[in-house]
Amino acid sequence: MVMQKRHIIEEYEITPLTMVVMPITYGSKTYSKIIEFEEELISPFKPLEIIKKSCQFFGSSFEGRKDGTKELIGITHKVPISISPPNSIYFFPTTSPEKPQCIWISHEHIADYMKGSENGTIVTFNNGHVLDIPISPSSFQNQLIRTVMLKSKLTQRIEETHKKFKYMNKPRLLKASEMRSSY
Repeated sequence: MVMQKRHIIEEYEITPLTMVVMPITYGSKTYSKIIEFEEELISPFKPLEIIKKSCQFFGSSFEGRKDGTKELIGITHKVPISISPPNSIYFFPTTSPEKPQCIWISHEHIADYMKGSENGTIVTFNNGHVLDIPISPSSFQNQLIRTVMLKSKLTQRIEETHKKFKYMNKPRLLKASEMRSSY
């Protein structure tokens, strides 16, 4: 699939349409190339800055999301991030997020992946877009599984909370002190 538009933007928060946030060299600086379902954008911010800002946009800090992932599934390195669980926005990093070459990928948009060139992984997205990413297929699969585990555990906790809430707010039928009868 051919991307239709490519824009340079100043502000950006990740949305359900965001598929990839990757570093690119723009002049002498590191910017982000954002691949959405139907367009590509360029941001003057680094990928990790966009991830952090998006966490804040949806009401949490990046550190809070990392701590939550550690609590839920015990992962402490290359942590998948639940940017917005209600919107099913989960991203995982291809390397340590602090490294400048780290690419962030949306779990929701992955259709398929296979071994690529030189220990890379070719990822096919739901819209048909294909990207050769410098991460081994086994590491890619591991990151994908971690993200699925995070999403599953978080969804389970949210559903348990909803069930408890429904139970607590269920109308209770009370018997009247007098029984109805025909006079």
